Amino acid sequence: MFRNRSTTTEIMDDLDCKGEVVVQTLRELEFINEWLGGNNVTLGALKKCVQQIDGENLTKPLHISDLGCGSGDMLKLIAKKARRENYKVELTGVDANPFIIDYAKKHSEKFPEIKYIDANVFSEKFKNEKFDIVNCTLFCHHFTNQELTDLLSQLRKQCRHAVIINDLHRHWLAYHSIKFLTQLFSKSAMVKNDAKLSVLRGFTKDELKKIIQDTGFSRYTIEWKWAFRFQIILWI
Repeated sequence: MFRNRSTTTEIMDDLDCKGEVVVQTLRELEFINEWLGGNNVTLGALKKCVQQIDGENLTKPLHISDLGCGSGDMLKLIAKKARRENYKVELTGVDANPFIIDYAKKHSEKFPEIKYIDANVFSEKFKNEKFDIVNCTLFCHHFTNQELTDLLSQLRKQCRHAVIINDLHRHWLAYHSIKFLTQLFSKSAMVKNDAKLSVLRGFTKDELKKIIQDTGFSRYTIEWKWAFRFQIILWI
């Protein structure tokens, strides 16, 4: 069950899903990522990137993209962090689900530095975009190994400084823990189904190394973080 990555699709992978079940799911995912510390994995990686870029003379706003942005919660956290630490950012959320993009826009009105794009990451529309940093929080496990290899190879051409990945370590304890917690507390059928399936679609460290090496990235770091997350920085 845990030896190989699952190829079963999640409910969230249906790009036409919409309505209250999606809204409830987005709310619960925000809570889960905050409560289990997953947001800190991304923000910690971003801090490392900004420190290095600042050393190279950070004079213009950093253009940061968040792929599979969902409700925009990560973008809002990045915006707040940039405001506190006094550097300018241009933030772009990307999601292929139009309903989710509309939801994110409505909940980001106090953040003029954030814009959203309704686009598939493999579309020409997205491929024409350029960024300083690309963030992928709980996004990469939605793809097969080959699709992810293709995507990261593509991002090498679209990104100026670094690609950040925050994704799941496929582990029996992570699976049974999230299954228990979501059955106990979640009101979303999507969360109950997708949360445990996401773990099965997660990665081992060796799998990540193989995928990254196949993309041509020569400089990268992979660190394990609580709770069962990998923090990866791919340097351009």
